[in-house]
Formats: sequence, structure tokens, C-alpha cells
Amino acid sequence: MAMPVSETTHAPPAPRRSFLHENPSVLWFMACLGLFTLIVSVLSEGMGTGAISTSLVKILGMTLCLCLIAIAMDLVWGYCGILSLGHFAFFGLGGYAIGMWLMYARAEIVVRDNLAAGTIPPTETEVAEAVAAQIFGVVGSSELPLIWSFAGSLPFQLAMVVLVPGLLALVFGWLAFRSRVTGVYLSILTQAMTLALSLYLFQNDTGLRGNNGLAGLQNIPGFLDVPQSVLSVWFFWASAAALGAGYLFFAWVVSGKFGSVIRAIRDNETRVRFLGYNVEGYKLFVFTLTAVISGIAGALYYPQAGIINPAEIAPIASIYLAVWVAIGGRGRLYGAVIGAAAVSLLSSWLTGGGAPNIDLGFYRIVWTDWWLVLLGLGFVLVTLFFPRGIGGLFDYLVRKKP
Repeated sequence: MAMPVSETTHAPPAPRRSFLHENPSVLWFMACLGLFTLIVSVLSEGMGTGAISTSLVKILGMTLCLCLIAIAMDLVWGYCGILSLGHFAFFGLGGYAIGMWLMYARAEIVVRDNLAAGTIPPTETEVAEAVAAQIFGVVGSSELPLIWSFAGSLPFQLAMVVLVPGLLALVFGWLAFRSRVTGVYLSILTQAMTLALSLYLFQNDTGLRGNNGLAGLQNIPGFLDVPQSVLSVWFFWASAAALGAGYLFFAWVVSGKFGSVIRAIRDNETRVRFLGYNVEGYKLFVFTLTAVISGIAGALYYPQAGIINPAEIAPIASIYLAVWVAIGGRGRLYGAVIGAAAVSLLSSWLTGGGAPNIDLGFYRIVWTDWWLVLLGLGFVLVTLFFPRGIGGLFDYLVRKKP
């Protein structure tokens, strides 16, 4: 007697969950960022009740830009394992690129208004010479350097915000990664690149006004009649939008196969290469991509700061950036944001006169003198007792919830 053949049933494959469903922290971050932006806008001096001053709105907008470069640093270091001590150089180059247009366009408006009062209309050559004297008279020159040839073109300078940091990172990364320089040697090379760039920019003959840098960047051509209280809110919105877009993009990058590969490179580069992956190509892509994002962050930061000079590109700035990410928790995008925001705002409060100095009788604590000591102490304590940073503590508290 033939036995009946049982039919095996296969369960349908589980539906693939969406990116946001698999990464709930992205939704939480975007919600918090949106709420924060709304609150600051409502309380701002330019758009709301005036409870938040214009200077504080600028500080908050600049802090958002620092958070953007922090998540770029977290991608290259926390996820890919490349401790770059030169990413603030890309940040500064983005600021210089947009600063050139801001200075040139504003100087051109001033020059044309002054020359228009004459009886004979000025020629374009006279306008260009007067603009050059207006910008470079402080360094004893009246000629426009070659690199300023297209400074009056906003689209060109916006392209330079992306291309200059990207090309520098591409060339430097290609030379370093193809030679398989890793670890502390690569960190030293990135620091040397930053130091060389800052020392070069300190020279007056570089065409970027040397130690004087580019100033008056808060005056936006075409919006000179708009009060700074309103402009500060506009830049705050732009900084918040850039941070939100950057966070969403980086979260998408690290959540897929690409993110798994760069984490594997961080953990065991030799094994990943043995499996057939182009390790140098992955590292070069991450290094260049984060340099471009850093340049965009710098282009938003310095119009709010109002000035940029070579000191902004000094190696110490990139070291601070690494400290922010370490304190916040590397390998966690929100950790980088927490670290950058906390340290930046605390620094502004302690060194900007917000925190009262303490008189102990035998010694007076001046916070501007002690801030770097506190920052170094905080970095040491986090390294010893909280190696996963503030973001790691947040993860621990979430897991402990019943």
C-alpha cells in the first residue's frame, strides 16, 4: 500500500524591514533636531520672542556645523578605523572657499557705490583694481591674486567648497593608502599635512591675506539690509538642515553592506584584504567623502563666525575634533553629535564669560585658563572608565530598561 506523500510547506520569507524601521535612532535624532530647531526659532531675536540673543543663535548654528564634521570624523575613525588628525583642514578650506566670494562680492558692492559718485562712470578694470586694493591693502598689495580670478562667481566658489577639500583628500589618501600606511603613522601624516597647510596660509603671498585671514564674512552680499538677527536664524536653519541630511546619509551608509565592510576593515584590515575586498579603495572613498562633508560644514560655519584665519586649520583643532568624538562615543553617529555639542557649548560657556570665576581665597579659578585642563581630564577619564563614551552610557541605560 502506497503511503501518501506529505507536502512540505515553506513559510513565506519575512518582509524586509525599511531603513528607518531598522534604525530607530535616526527617527529619534531627526525628531530631536526638528524640535530643537523649532524652539530656537520661536525664541530667537530675529524670528520670535527674543528670549535667545542673536549671538547665542550664531553659537548654536556653529555648534550644529561642528556636529556635522564630528559625524564625518566618526565615519572615518569610529567606523573605518582611520584616526585622521587633519579633517579640520578640510573644514577650513571650505570656509576659505565661500569666504573668498563673501569678501569679494561685498567689496565690489562698496567699490561700485563709491565710484558711482564720480562724474565719469568707472570701467571694469578700475573696479577690479579698487576691489583688489580694498581686500589686499591690509597686506600691502593692490593686485588680485590668480586664485581670486573667479571669486566673484558664487556657483564657482560653491563648487570649490566641495572640490578643493575633496581633491586634497583624494590625492593625499591615494598616496597614503596605496603605500599601506596605517595606524599612528597615518595619523602623523595627516597631522603633518594640516600643519604644512596652516603654515603655508600664514604667509602673506599665498593670496589669502596671511595671518589676517578673511573677515567680515557675516555680511552677506545681496542681504546687507537684512539684520543680523534674521540672518543668524537663516544660517541656523541651513546648519540644522545640513546636519539632518548628513546624519541621515551617514546612517544609511553604515547600515548596509558598505558599513559592514568598513567596520571589518577597522577590526581586521588584513583579513578583509585576504577575502578579496579592495581595502584601499574603501578607505580612500571614506576619507574623500568625509573631507567633502567637512568642507560643506566649514562653508556654513564661518559666515556665522564672521572670520577665518590660518589658526583655524592648526593641528590642535583636529585633535579637539578627535576628543569630541571620543567623549561622545566613536562608532555611534549620535555619540559624535553629543560629544561635539556638549564640548563646544561648554567651551563657549566657560571661555566666553558665561561661567563665573571662583575665588578660593588662596587661589582664583579663571575658567579660560582651566578649560583645556578640564577637557584633557575629561578625555582621560572617558578613555579609562567609559571607553564607549557618552553614547555608550546611553546604550547601557536603554538596555537596562525593563
